Amino acid sequence: MAAPTTAPIDLSAAYLMAPTALADWLVIAPIGLMILLGAVLMMVRHRLHLHGWIAIPGLAALVLLDGMLLWRVVHHGPFTMTAGRWLPPFGISFTADLFGALMAFVAAVVALAAGIYALRDIDASGRRYGFFPFLMLLMAGVTGAFLTGDIFNLYVWFEVLLISSFGLLILGSEREQVDGALKYAILNLLGTTLFLIAVGYLYAIFGTLNMADIARQAGDYHGTAPLMTLTALFVLAFAMKAAAFPVNFWLPASYHTPRIVVSALFGGLLTKVGVYALMRVMVMLFPLQREDLSLVIAVSAALSMVLGALGALAQSDLRRMAGFAVIAGIGNVMAGVAIGGPTGVSGAILYALHSIVTMTALYLLIGEAARVGGSWSLQTLGGIYRKAPWVAASAFVIFFATAGLPPFSGLWPKIVLLKAALDIGAWWLSASILFSAFILTLALGRVFLLAFWRPQPAGAAVTVTTGTVERSAPLVGLVAIIVFFGLFPELPVRLSQEAAIGLADPTAYIQSVFPTGGAE
Repeated sequence: MAAPTTAPIDLSAAYLMAPTALADWLVIAPIGLMILLGAVLMMVRHRLHLHGWIAIPGLAALVLLDGMLLWRVVHHGPFTMTAGRWLPPFGISFTADLFGALMAFVAAVVALAAGIYALRDIDASGRRYGFFPFLMLLMAGVTGAFLTGDIFNLYVWFEVLLISSFGLLILGSEREQVDGALKYAILNLLGTTLFLIAVGYLYAIFGTLNMADIARQAGDYHGTAPLMTLTALFVLAFAMKAAAFPVNFWLPASYHTPRIVVSALFGGLLTKVGVYALMRVMVMLFPLQREDLSLVIAVSAALSMVLGALGALAQSDLRRMAGFAVIAGIGNVMAGVAIGGPTGVSGAILYALHSIVTMTALYLLIGEAARVGGSWSLQTLGGIYRKAPWVAASAFVIFFATAGLPPFSGLWPKIVLLKAALDIGAWWLSASILFSAFILTLALGRVFLLAFWRPQPAGAAVTVTTGTVERSAPLVGLVAIIVFFGLFPELPVRLSQEAAIGLADPTAYIQSVFPTGGAE
């Protein structure tokens, strides 16, 4: 029987004894806000007229919070908050570095644009089915994935955004939506299962799930643990999430089925969470294994770019065309991961940021084109230039940006990636980037000529043209971002370079989690 003791217990080895600074709450405030708003919207689910009044200010507040978070990281470096006052690696950490803060901020901006667009695109039935609560939950999952410092929590946030995405996919319960949701669910659940297996494998090797803890230990296990098997599992799981070749076929089979604003959110955000996770794990945690797998990743990137562009050229349905354009963009991001180094990774980050905005804008553009032209098909669309000049002007900018043509935002990440590929002698990867851009230019030029420039074919559906500028306000806002950062790329280029350096050398990230070195 143990003798009683009155000796004081020293909790400082396991607990954070000092109160948490108010500014540190910024790292979890965006996630908490989205969960809270989702709950509030559920409580007023029968008062449909209140949904927009709650959701849009909430998304604007999300942009503000993520902007403040980004500002703090830019000026003061990464910072961490650990749940329950447990010191890491015992507690679950949320860590904001420049890469995660950039992705979270840009995601919030496009979510606000999509939310405003949804005020007119989602009818009473869609609101009754829960569009806005699902949107809040989706953004909680996306933001949580970008800001978590724990790899199991990354899996949890994937699950959160998947649950909400299932609800958004079948909004309306049409047969086409259920079919698309089934294909989406099967492949994503398979990817999630592989991710969970990899997480269990990782814990068995390292005995920790804290990313900073893994980053500082990974070098010690090189050659003594089956890290290649582990990283191959991660690459396959995240390739499924990102819709990279050869596990990309689910995306064009499902993204064309929901409401167009839902497709815009998916095309802009969900695949980028996959490439974010790939970069976080392969560049920051396992750089040596990334080097060994670089050829495999590069081949997948090249095939994603080329087949995505060719798929876009072959489509007559604008929604399917956009899905293949998303796949081509994912190939460009993966090319940067395969190349590695500060230039390659910065090109991948810059392209991911550009793609979040541009792919969201592309889907919203398609929604406006279909509304004006009365169809999703190039066989019946036409004359949009005369009926809706605002939509046609937006199409010109978005198509150029998607193809990587000057003077818009898509040009600069392509230049960075081309330079990085040529610097390491990967001429075939450079050729793939250029060939993909050329085919995408043909595909999007074909869409512009048929849907926007030529007169509408005889016998086509009656069109609705009133209120075009008002409805296009979110689209015009995204186009303005594309134009601005195309003409003034210095800030995003500089931030992406600093974010890439922070990924390749995670010393500041680790110190934010273990400021005194922590227990080994």
